Amino acid sequence: MTHYKTKGTCSTAIDVEVENGVITYCKFTGGCRGNTQGIERLVVGQKAEDMIRQLRGIGCQGNTSCPDQLSYALEKALAQLQ
Repeated sequence: MTHYKTKGTCSTAIDVEVENGVITYCKFTGGCRGNTQGIERLVVGQKAEDMIRQLRGIGCQGNTSCPDQLSYALEKALAQLQ
């Protein structure tokens, strides 16, 4: 399990788990509940590298967003597997 403290978003943290390159768990702390629940459900079962590419660079109320921050959390999770 990887715990990632977000920067510049309404959510404050993301917990993710990646096994064999596939996201098996995703949970946001804080943020817009409907949006973060939707993201959580959509990414579980997907390849982490694919999600990093798709989510990186999405902006919200600034230069980042919950999906963008998730891409960094997934990158951290993959680095911990190596």
